[in-house]
Amino acid sequence: MTQTPRRWLFVLTILVGSFLLFQVQPMVARMVLPKLGGAPAVWNSAMLVYQALLLGGYAYAHWLGRFEIRRQATIHVALLLFAALWLPIGIANIAAPAPGQEALWVPLLLIASIGPVFFAVSAQAPLIQRWFAADSRAGDPYYLYAASNLGSFAGLISYPALVEPNMPLATQSWGWTAGYVLLFTLVAAAAAARWGSRAATSEEAEAVVDEPRPTLRRQIHWLLIAAVPSGLMLSTTTHLTTDIVAMPLLWVLPLGLYLLSFVIAFSAAERLKETFRVIAPAVLLIAGGQALLNTGGGTMLIALLSLVMLFVVAVALHDYLFYLRPAAQHLTLFYLIMSAGGVAGGLFAALFAPLLFDWVYEHPILVLAAAMLVPLPALLPWNMWFKVPPKQALRMVVIMLVIAAIGCWQLTENWSGTFADGNGVWAGMVLFVGLLVIGWRWAYIAVLAMLMLGVGGLDTLKAGADGMRVRSYFGVYTVTDDPSRLQRRLAHGTTLHGLQSTDPKLRTLPTTYYGYQSGVGLTLRKAEALAGPNAAIGIVGLGAGTLACYRKPGQQWTIFEIDPAMVAIARDPSKFTYLSDCAGDTPIVLGDARLQLEKHKPASFDILVIDAFSSDAIPLHLLTKEAIGIYARALKPNGVLLIHISNRFFGLEPVLAAEAKARGWSTAIRLDPGPGDEFGLLTPSNWVALTATRRRLDELTGGIRPRKDQSKDDAWVPLKSEANFQRWTDDYASTLPVLLWGHLIGKRE
Repeated sequence: MTQTPRRWLFVLTILVGSFLLFQVQPMVARMVLPKLGGAPAVWNSAMLVYQALLLGGYAYAHWLGRFEIRRQATIHVALLLFAALWLPIGIANIAAPAPGQEALWVPLLLIASIGPVFFAVSAQAPLIQRWFAADSRAGDPYYLYAASNLGSFAGLISYPALVEPNMPLATQSWGWTAGYVLLFTLVAAAAAARWGSRAATSEEAEAVVDEPRPTLRRQIHWLLIAAVPSGLMLSTTTHLTTDIVAMPLLWVLPLGLYLLSFVIAFSAAERLKETFRVIAPAVLLIAGGQALLNTGGGTMLIALLSLVMLFVVAVALHDYLFYLRPAAQHLTLFYLIMSAGGVAGGLFAALFAPLLFDWVYEHPILVLAAAMLVPLPALLPWNMWFKVPPKQALRMVVIMLVIAAIGCWQLTENWSGTFADGNGVWAGMVLFVGLLVIGWRWAYIAVLAMLMLGVGGLDTLKAGADGMRVRSYFGVYTVTDDPSRLQRRLAHGTTLHGLQSTDPKLRTLPTTYYGYQSGVGLTLRKAEALAGPNAAIGIVGLGAGTLACYRKPGQQWTIFEIDPAMVAIARDPSKFTYLSDCAGDTPIVLGDARLQLEKHKPASFDILVIDAFSSDAIPLHLLTKEAIGIYARALKPNGVLLIHISNRFFGLEPVLAAEAKARGWSTAIRLDPGPGDEFGLLTPSNWVALTATRRRLDELTGGIRPRKDQSKDDAWVPLKSEANFQRWTDDYASTLPVLLWGHLIGKRE
């Protein structure tokens, strides 16, 4: 009986395997939330683990290539059976990390939880391609890699859009297990389809095929080309979520575009790929020229440009990899080195960069690296149009660089944060020079660097020179002075995290979200009336230490803070003096507040304040049924739980309304309009108070008023609730129902 290629079977096997790989990544990240939280660095650490396991899977597939198909299939099916011992997917029981050790703990936790399963599934893409190519009629196996990345993209996008909002984690885990069973069946069927193949082993193939083993230089070239898009994907994620706009679900977009770039690059769409090759250098100049820009407030345009740059450059570089691909007998070596490049880029962006830099400098570095590697077909081949001799063209390029340098100098002298006041003209001039010199790589890279420095880059470099910027595992913190307003500000990424007046008369005045008319201000000023002169108060989230100046003699305060860098900033009188002026002896407990409160003595606090937002990211693991239960345990029977829910992108009132209803608690919200003070120190804020009894809530609020009175001084109003809103738990919580979709495009209610 004649054997057929059965392309559909191999395509389906690769699609299912890749879909499962990129379903398990966000699923496990969601499972680990209660243990560590959702800082962008957690996702980057997880991505690094996935890339390392992928490298291991590709190395294993390459090693298997030395055997006959039958033996390969036998070994791989046995591995899949062994990895099934880790099913259904769950989180390993490993002790929480000590503060400062998160970067090592996250990889250890993930490897222990899903390492064998991920390793086994990750090997199937190159292995199935190798089996596919065992039939001489099958055709080019590299095109199956496009199917692999299409499956990965589908798995990634479907998780936040379909799976997370509709399934609890337990159901997700069992659903993934069912998918694994399907994959096992497909792999076994693919093995059976090639069981009788007498295809040569890799060693035999090398002996009979003309193409020799790729040189070390070629392999290093593959490695570098693969490393840059991988690192750029992670650095774009960090750059956008740290310094441009902390948009919900933004981490999905860079990874999704990175995967889609493989689909195009490894396809047969030559005209489309040629388009990307031509526009990539120009896009790199336009968007990459802003890679050193620290907006401090963020714009969606810059975010969009960064994503476009990532996609276009990734397609161009991955297309270059496809062009440099070897013959099929070296397929697994090619994918192994590609994967190693991905790990190298990930190591730089996720592990080394946060240790080496005080800002996301890995992003502009990787943009420059892309400029060194991307193909540079001339966009405006003026030297060919006008038949300029090479030596004369070189002289003209040097003159153009001098003109660009003048434009760069003008930009650095006059940069004000925007392209107004003539900055747009100078930037446009430098950009135009860059477009003209695309055919000369050294000149092209020089102009790109000039753009980076001129468009806010010099200001970004200066901001870190005075020691007023700190980077930790949880983000970038920048302290800046505004002499005209007599203010010192603390920014965490794009979010104002603290502000203090430098006027000696006002420096103990609570500011931003913590003013006297805010929910927390009203509550802490009533602490003595509610709980007596020795009130015990817990604060989750330190910030600049602003709340410390509400402390009164005799009160027992405890502050919980996850980031040692934040503690160092708040305790340094040269930066902020709230703690030293008002509560220098207040104990600060380092570590995740949820875990630390769980260890705390029950019934400890009269008032517990939860103020643990990181930029506009949702501390989802701090708002679930289990988390609120931990707070309830830490509160005295008549205690007050106060939660800060101010956010640009999420309306969290239904979350807490559903929780209060389930517990039979009473609740109200203080919607403080903020601005209106003569010193410009206040910010609008939303604080929710929850109590076990209505009497205690009335003592705090003086009676709840209608929503129409929400802007009046001291007014507490009812929470908005949704009739069918599903209570958040560690097993189920979706941010999509509370996402303020209009706010994503700048619309305000």
